[in-house]
Amino acid sequence: MILNLYALCGEVRDARKMFDKMPQRDVVTWNTMMTVLVKRGDVEEAYDLFLRIPERNVRSWTLMISGFVQRGKPKEAVRVFLEMEEAGVRANEVTVVAVLAACADLGDLDLGRRVHEYSSRSGFRRNVWICNTLIEMYVKCGCLEDARWVFDAMEERTVVSWSAMISGLAMHGQAEEALRLFSNMVETGMDPNHVTFVGLLHACSHMGFVDKGHEFFERMTADYGIVPRIEHYGCMVDLLSRAGLLHEAYEFIMNMPIKPNGVVWGALLGGCKVHRNIELADVATKHLAELDPLNDGYYIVLSNIYAEAQRWEEVASVRKLMRDRGVKKTPGWSSITVDGVVHEFVAGDEAHPQAEEINQMWEKLLERMKMKGYVPNTSVVLLDMEQEQKEKFLNRHSEKLALVFGLIKTKPGTPIRIMKNLRVCEDCHAALKLVSEIMDREIVVRDRNRFHCFKNGSCSCRDYW
Repeated sequence: MILNLYALCGEVRDARKMFDKMPQRDVVTWNTMMTVLVKRGDVEEAYDLFLRIPERNVRSWTLMISGFVQRGKPKEAVRVFLEMEEAGVRANEVTVVAVLAACADLGDLDLGRRVHEYSSRSGFRRNVWICNTLIEMYVKCGCLEDARWVFDAMEERTVVSWSAMISGLAMHGQAEEALRLFSNMVETGMDPNHVTFVGLLHACSHMGFVDKGHEFFERMTADYGIVPRIEHYGCMVDLLSRAGLLHEAYEFIMNMPIKPNGVVWGALLGGCKVHRNIELADVATKHLAELDPLNDGYYIVLSNIYAEAQRWEEVASVRKLMRDRGVKKTPGWSSITVDGVVHEFVAGDEAHPQAEEINQMWEKLLERMKMKGYVPNTSVVLLDMEQEQKEKFLNRHSEKLALVFGLIKTKPGTPIRIMKNLRVCEDCHAALKLVSEIMDREIVVRDRNRFHCFKNGSCSCRDYW
């Protein structure tokens, strides 16, 4: 087919011209043109064609679902999948992988479990690709036990399987288990790859295993001939910075054989905030201003460092710089899924239909928390305002609103799973630990960096984050 030849040669315009001039097109022709557009990143144009196909087959649907996932549009991918189900088209193995990837990005556990059940009924249980995606889906949805069950049940495992499980354990603060699993992997004769070592270094970083981190960084080259990539250097800087070894982290950056990117300098800046080092924070920010000038997160971190030191003039200067450069602060939000419906909350949210009920329950919880010694940590409110105002501001953080909503809408004993787009603040972290004990609930929060599993008054991160 000439159309396919154009596609293989990357001649997208010529392929489209030929497609448009064709008097008759079968479903294979439509799918070929959609594939060309999806590969080029024109998923919206591909979707426009998809809507015009007289008769779609499973490949047509799968192309659109995977195309949306690849372009970072998991909600659209799930919407198309649900339409596919309504149309009575049965998903194949490729469809299952794409939908599970969308569920992982969204944290949609209900749909993920439903697709898992469908996969098992359809005889896909032994498909390694599906199993690997299931591990990732359960990990990202905060269900580490389910991910481990899938991993343990696999008859055949690839390096992707091992790496996904090691990374999942690292994200959930189970560094020791991640390292044990790596030892098991090596014992089976499976060689790790660069992704495996990113997971191992993350595990060391999240738990402060500095010596182990150095050991793995050296072993990846000495034992396996893997040349460190920028991700590995970023993990090492993060490891050293979190541990308070800021000057060592800075020297590590300066001696890197490749140019450090924004993630590397951002890791140093994050450590500067934790350990209140203004001098190195300024250094990191100067590099970030060149490498990633429109990333609001770095400005906010520097502003917060100044605010903690009560250097309000510098805070105002950073905020002015953001305005001058057109950088806007990303609003914090948290979401929780109840009965298949996603509910989103923003800080200070009064628009939710049950806002009053949420407020009333929080006040009752607050009384019980204070009886257990809870004192609002107003130092995380980096605004120049009165103490009482700061406490009110804290009480309206989005993860607290999502948590209370979850307590209201779910049965006692049901785990509560919350997704947050930013890092959980210190006060919310302390509050959620207490609530997990008071209400006897497991609370899993997936924030920008990792998972926090609150249970019986403690967190899986062991307060090292």
